[in-house]
Amino acid sequence: MFTGIVEAVGKIAAVAPKGDGLRLVVAPGTLNIDDVAIGDSVAVNGCCLTVAAKSGATLGFDVSAETLTCTAGLDGAADVNLEKSLRLSDRLGGHLVSGHVDGVGTVVALEQVEEVASGAGSWRLEVDAPPSLARFIAIKGSIAVHGVSLTVNGVDGARFNVNLIPHTLGVTTLKAVRPGAKVNLEVDLVARYLERLAGFGKD
Repeated sequence: MFTGIVEAVGKIAAVAPKGDGLRLVVAPGTLNIDDVAIGDSVAVNGCCLTVAAKSGATLGFDVSAETLTCTAGLDGAADVNLEKSLRLSDRLGGHLVSGHVDGVGTVVALEQVEEVASGAGSWRLEVDAPPSLARFIAIKGSIAVHGVSLTVNGVDGARFNVNLIPHTLGVTTLKAVRPGAKVNLEVDLVARYLERLAGFGKD
């Protein structure tokens, strides 16, 4: 489990075919990996991956073909949001995130909504979610975008928007997204289970 509070921005340093998928080598940036061991889980752009190798200051992950078909940003050199798995003693600063990507959204806009003298105001990110996920996205509900825990500010059909404060922009990759960019989405766990409970036994 994760919280959606990004700990560092790393970089995919190398990609190589492996089986039906890929081996990713990630340079973790400022993420402290001293306590990370082979077999541990790390969220990479919101996708829970298992550490398959550790060499010096890099981590290796094996990504299956199935994972590649339902995620974005894991198949080439790019900056990535990183978060180590949650410990029971950790604070839950964001919301419960499983690292199981529900779908890939498309960025519609990233626009400044609050002007301040320093130029570091808030920005509104608009994303088109897959229609199948629309019913799970609610105003003031939680959603993870590329592994970042965010609060939904508005919903219009399958399109939703969130507010990004300067801190979030500064410590994640979301500052670099542009219209048309693909982002990994994970809907709120509670919403997903409520939908399952509500529909159970109706078939």
